[in-house]
Amino acid sequence: MVLNSDGKAKPFHKSRRHKPAERPPQAAREEKPGFAARATAAKILAAVVDRKTSLDGMLDAEGGNPAYRALGENDRALVRAILNSALRHLPRIDAALASLLDSPLPEGARALHHLLTVGAAQILYLDVPDHSAVDLAVEQANQDPRNRRFAGLVNAILRRLGREKQDVLRRIASVPATPDWFIERLEGAYGREAALAIAEAQLEPAAIDITVKSDAEGWARRLNGVVLPTGGVRLAAFEGGIPALEGYDDGEWWVQDAAAGIPARLFGSLTGKRVVDLCAAPGGKTAQLILAGGEVTALDQSATRLKRLETNLARLQLKAQTMVADMAKYRPDELFDAALLDAPCSSTGTTRRHPDVLWTKGMADIERLAAFQERLLRHALTLVKPGGLVVFSNCSLDPLEGEDVVARVLADSDGVERVPVRAEDWPGLEDAISPLGEFRTTPAMLPLGEGIPSGLDGFFAAVLRRTR
Repeated sequence: MVLNSDGKAKPFHKSRRHKPAERPPQAAREEKPGFAARATAAKILAAVVDRKTSLDGMLDAEGGNPAYRALGENDRALVRAILNSALRHLPRIDAALASLLDSPLPEGARALHHLLTVGAAQILYLDVPDHSAVDLAVEQANQDPRNRRFAGLVNAILRRLGREKQDVLRRIASVPATPDWFIERLEGAYGREAALAIAEAQLEPAAIDITVKSDAEGWARRLNGVVLPTGGVRLAAFEGGIPALEGYDDGEWWVQDAAAGIPARLFGSLTGKRVVDLCAAPGGKTAQLILAGGEVTALDQSATRLKRLETNLARLQLKAQTMVADMAKYRPDELFDAALLDAPCSSTGTTRRHPDVLWTKGMADIERLAAFQERLLRHALTLVKPGGLVVFSNCSLDPLEGEDVVARVLADSDGVERVPVRAEDWPGLEDAISPLGEFRTTPAMLPLGEGIPSGLDGFFAAVLRRTR
């Protein structure tokens, strides 16, 4: 491989093409330790970015990507770490690689791009020895007929990235770590400064929050956490799995992001009231409604997801009537006193735990989902009695899926009014209450002290009342 005087790899030209050295067949070579994990990460990254495939589905232990399922647990953990880092920081990784190339990679060289991205994610953001990341990336290139002629380029670029890591990180720190389309949406909704703060906050992995049946202060002490303004508890770092923690087997609490715990609390007391949870699985909000005193009917159109809800409620020793149903067509025999509609959405507020979302969704998805949410909300309002409440919520950061949906419904619905949420009822989250009395959280909110992760999911919630 030929380098310029400044150490940059020269662009590949046909006049410098050499015949690849003869290599033994794949089956005859002994695979290097860690090779399968890196190769799998590159394949899954391609599926997410190029084919818009959900990361969760490919990392499912039973039905996921076959190459991933064939790995041992340590290698699976490495694949997850590589993919999460790569997807969170992808615009910055792209900028870092571009700064070391004299010219862009050949058009259509997507496999090469993903291979370099996997290597760069390890060097820049993971505690992986640089030589391992480089050597295994070069091995990947050599074993892929599409990339074999670029093995020298891979070696040169990634070795230089390792040598200049700190300088590169400083150069790319100002690059928003989100796709262009999304940072533009954030700027339009929140302004430039807030948009950049949200983009930066999404780089941090989500904290572990739990909702407790009672005695939040006591459980915070037992589990080394802090009580949040939402009434839940945020845990500090801990070793071992969540099921090993005190209180899990006894059903004293469940895992639920702080923001996800807000919508159900907006009803206040539900004692003596019939409540329907319209998109109920996996059941965290259903459990909250039960604990608030409601007689709850939980709907979900997926029998599999509803089974998971029932299993979760059984561990918590809570009961609800469950029903497999399409809520858009659901007609109860008797109207309810309250309805919770946590509507399907683009999930752009959850990228701290689902960093693939911004690469598998786009504006067309947001527009389509916003129209669907509006239809669901209009239907939900027909399921409650006059005077009944509907809480509409979702985990999107885009106002098109939140504020705009509510505004359109209120604009042409004579029998519906907004019930403003009062900021004074939410100390610590006053900034999340809009002038109209709607809830809007972002990952940049909820700063906490040292040792406890800050932030929460992006969520929207509004309370509507049917007046007649």
